[in-house]
Amino acid sequence: MKSLIARLFPRPPALTPDQDAQLLAQLPWLSRLDHERRERLAALVARFLAGKTITTLHGLVLDENQRLHLAALACLPLLEFGAQGLAGWNQVVVYPGAFRVHRQHHHEDTGVLEEWQEDLAGESWEHGPLVLSWDDIQADLADPEAGFQLVVHEMAHKLDALDGAMDGTPPLPAQWQREWARDFQAAYDEFCARLDAGGDSAIDAYAAQAPEEFFAVTSEYHFSAPALLAAEMPAVAAHLRRFYGASPIPVD
Repeated sequence: MKSLIARLFPRPPALTPDQDAQLLAQLPWLSRLDHERRERLAALVARFLAGKTITTLHGLVLDENQRLHLAALACLPLLEFGAQGLAGWNQVVVYPGAFRVHRQHHHEDTGVLEEWQEDLAGESWEHGPLVLSWDDIQADLADPEAGFQLVVHEMAHKLDALDGAMDGTPPLPAQWQREWARDFQAAYDEFCARLDAGGDSAIDAYAAQAPEEFFAVTSEYHFSAPALLAAEMPAVAAHLRRFYGASPIPVD
């Protein structure tokens, strides 16, 4: 009977005490999370490691601690949103460094097919894998307050896509969604206009590529330079604090 119950109601995966200690030792800024959020992160990381296949390419080998670190970075954006943010995909592909992809775009108005090569540090497929550069992840871990957080960026795209549209707005209650869309669009338009006029910004210019990239880039700043984000874009920073919870990086 106990065996049947165990099969019908398996225990959720959990980190071992050694794994939990390893995370705090190697990523000490996680200790700034309160106890409840650290427990939540540990549960999400265990679920990530149990449910996602991490595939390495071109001779890259990741040990168990490195896989643990990757999982922790991927689960940081889910502390408030929850495990549903892991739905719809099951693989992480990790290259040693930047990787090259082939792009093509068919211009319907002219019938011309445009093709080009592009070097990337990360990519998130709506119903496919998370693709990452390990060199860039290591750089983020070495300087966690520099304003860059590749895994968070790509996980923001995963969250964005959950409502069926990659548009810079993740699934939200209706009223909040309207407020989010209003404030993010205003900030995005102002940011793009400033850059187009020859101005500069402390926020990475890549955020001007598209609304979905604006959301992903500002998400990086929430987890790596929240004070800078709050100074540059207070309305966006407030929405991200509400969506992600407080950053483990100090605001002051």
